[in-house]
Amino acid sequence: VQVAESGGGSVEAGGSLRLSCAAFGYTYSIDCMGWFRQAPGKDREGVAQIGIHGSTKYADSVTGRFTISQDNAKNTLYLQMNRLKPEDTAMYYCAAAYARCKSTLLPTGDYVYWGQGTQVTVSS
Repeated sequence: VQVAESGGGSVEAGGSLRLSCAAFGYTYSIDCMGWFRQAPGKDREGVAQIGIHGSTKYADSVTGRFTISQDNAKNTLYLQMNRLKPEDTAMYYCAAAYARCKSTLLPTGDYVYWGQGTQVTVSS
């Protein structure tokens, strides 16, 4: 399985971006897909996840502003980011896990496949 992100860019605070993540290969056993981000000097943190049946979970910092969704027919994951803030600036990563999504965000160690990342920069 390979995953590849796209859609990053630079926006002003309050703006919106939509990230996409295309999955390739044998994806039938993948149960949980997630978005992570990592700012310079900080640990990678979970942003949102979605299970195979559509259940979602978000980090508190993005709840109400970000929406994760998936198009199973296209094997594509999305992250719609609205009302962006400068603190959302980071490299954003898509990841795939065989582990089942839980009521809490899965840790990075549960994810097996990772994309190369796409940069999101929000200016004030």
